[in-house]
Amino acid sequence: MKRSKIQELFEWKNKPNRKPLIVQGARQVGKTWLLNEFGRTAYANVAYVNCYDNPRMAALFQGAPDVATVIAGLKAECRVEINPADTLIILDEIQDVPRALAYLKIFCEQAAQYHVAAAGSMLGVAMHAGISFPVGKVDFVDLAPLSFGEFLLAAGEPQLADMRKAAPSALTAAFRERFVSLLKTYFFTGGMPEVVAAFCANRSWKEARDIQREILLAYELDFSKHAGRDSIARIRGAWRSLPAQLAKENKKFVYGVVREGARAKEYENALLWLEDAGLIRRVRRVTAPRVPLASYADAAVFKLYHLDIGLLSAMAGLDEKTLLEGSAIFTEFKGALTEQFAFQELSQTFDDCRYYWTREKSEAEVDCLLQHGGDIFPVEIKAGENLRSKSLRSYAQTYAPKKAIRLSLSDYRDEGWLLNLPLWLASKLKNFLPA
Repeated sequence: MKRSKIQELFEWKNKPNRKPLIVQGARQVGKTWLLNEFGRTAYANVAYVNCYDNPRMAALFQGAPDVATVIAGLKAECRVEINPADTLIILDEIQDVPRALAYLKIFCEQAAQYHVAAAGSMLGVAMHAGISFPVGKVDFVDLAPLSFGEFLLAAGEPQLADMRKAAPSALTAAFRERFVSLLKTYFFTGGMPEVVAAFCANRSWKEARDIQREILLAYELDFSKHAGRDSIARIRGAWRSLPAQLAKENKKFVYGVVREGARAKEYENALLWLEDAGLIRRVRRVTAPRVPLASYADAAVFKLYHLDIGLLSAMAGLDEKTLLEGSAIFTEFKGALTEQFAFQELSQTFDDCRYYWTREKSEAEVDCLLQHGGDIFPVEIKAGENLRSKSLRSYAQTYAPKKAIRLSLSDYRDEGWLLNLPLWLASKLKNFLPA
């Protein structure tokens, strides 16, 4: 399995002002594997320590001992010689030893010669009661599920993965059916590493779904582990409502879908909790698309998308029959999986992919606004073959963007004001935007 984020780790290693690194992300997105693979390829030695349920590490970091004592303890724990120049120290599940998390500040200020990388869930790293978080003393890398390009490599399709790197041509159009077939598979499997690895090894839809259900169960168990007793029911209710929210024609989040009569003030903390855990992405409405978009976003009106398209399809109960019947999976569930896919892919290359546009007192809506440089680009996401873009044209006539974008199953074509980009090239959109 190849992960594109490993390049960021190599860049971190070579930074002259390198700080201890925290690789964070939701549970089971592959943080441990990524760090160990990085250590294997970039260092002579790896000192790997799992902090989960590890009383020795809890005792070692208790009372903030000096660096020499910590290094001696890590050597004894992992039975590896630790040389600053050629050894990567990995502190896995660091949230389970909060004082180790706080101790990263000491590594930064007093022992910067050591290469220290930690892995932790976004939720666990965020929740460290009574511990001073090392603000400004650590570097971060956020890890998401496998992208479609990474999935192609895992599925044994390196040629198609390479084809996506080049400019669209008759070649990519000729392989359209293969791209669509693999795209449908990805809609089912998603990008959780364990699911992808199992499916690529055995081609079993059932095994993939079983693993996804286990991951979803583990997430819900985390609700009980990390959330307060009074919050669990609300977190679980908001989480389980996601498929129903996205199945609506208007995918705006409605509290009444969670529970009849529910109000925003009852569930806002639950949604913040799910965001902190990395399980949902909030996309806010903008009625005036101006830079910076964040200043014009409506905090009260938003859509929610899932961490992973495969986990969402599992929660929705979609089976392999839906996958195999033509292009039904793109339009089933009100096109929610297609929008989910687009947001996952766009977030790989755009730092701020969190806004959509609607016109006041009108049905006109554009699925996504991207701020790139000093410009805003509207993006429409099409699940079906009907490519009429009334809302996108209305937006373009009003705001005259440099380019409007439509992501669809149709082939690449540039119509001047409108660029149609195939869905399987969504993560490459930045390459097609005018300067």
